[in-house]
Amino acid sequence: MRRRSLLLAAVPAGLVTLAGCGDGKSDSSKASKSTSASASAAPPPKIVDSPLPAITAGTKFGEKPTVAKGPGDPSKNLAVKTAIPGSGRTIAENDFIQANYLGQIWSSAKVFDNSYDRHRPLVMQLAQGSIIDGWRYALAGKKTGSRVEIAVPPTWGYGKAGNPQAGIKGTDTLVFVIDLIESFNSKSSSKGTPVAQSDAALPKVGTNTDGSEPKITIPKSDPPKKLVSNYVLEGDGAELKAEQTILCQFKGVVWDSGKTFQQTYDSGRLSQFSLEQMQQVVKGLSQGLTGKKVGSRVLVVVPPDLGYGDNPPSGGAVKKGSTLVFSVDVLAAM
Repeated sequence: MRRRSLLLAAVPAGLVTLAGCGDGKSDSSKASKSTSASASAAPPPKIVDSPLPAITAGTKFGEKPTVAKGPGDPSKNLAVKTAIPGSGRTIAENDFIQANYLGQIWSSAKVFDNSYDRHRPLVMQLAQGSIIDGWRYALAGKKTGSRVEIAVPPTWGYGKAGNPQAGIKGTDTLVFVIDLIESFNSKSSSKGTPVAQSDAALPKVGTNTDGSEPKITIPKSDPPKKLVSNYVLEGDGAELKAEQTILCQFKGVVWDSGKTFQQTYDSGRLSQFSLEQMQQVVKGLSQGLTGKKVGSRVLVVVPPDLGYGDNPPSGGAVKKGSTLVFSVDVLAAM
């Protein structure tokens, strides 16, 4: 089982599922709203540039760093330094970030967590209630491709309770080295290589990469009886595994009517869902995405027996026996 990041403050906001499907173009009204278990009432910190311990090894972007013990007493403010400046997209609050990181305790230099050894970067929303506040305030405004070192006092970390699971006391200042790989927001699209769509019996999906919804054109023919899963844009990331959660943009339409029943485009939010859990909602979508590469746009045509069958959500565009057509931009695996 994949270990959960110790940086998690609560279930990330902005989760979109396929459990309830409506007729509107935006699915913002259908998105599940998660409540924060640890929403901070602390005021924004003053950001200073020192003191911070030295990075003594692994000094290049992407390398696992070794960090010295904190020099003397830590600041009561949030210390932030860009060790390696990047030139990518500027990160804003509520964006999702993809990052490698190492975290240790100031006073002992004890490493309590790092993603480098897991060979799977963190993907998390930079939002209140989703991640510790020290990261929110330190990383907003930074550019992807940057390495950032920060020292987080308890007020903007785990508070007076600390984190016993990680051996963090309520008085501990935490030191992080963070390599900002990528960021995503509601204007993100897959950037893969276009793949020929030559089968006239299948829907055609737009190849735009500007974050706007791709056009889906349904042919005037009967839908296929079996599951279809084809690349529209082929990315170069790792292949998705059945137990992974993905961060994506998607659009779903009904074959017979061409009506959109759910989508993230123009909703102001992205979708996260577990492929494993999706097996219980729209089995064909889970099966169609498993094995596809991160960074791709995928056409998935789901026959009724792998979709909602004779039990569609009430009051929506999906009817009994509907074939479903999805365009999914797989932005990241979580």
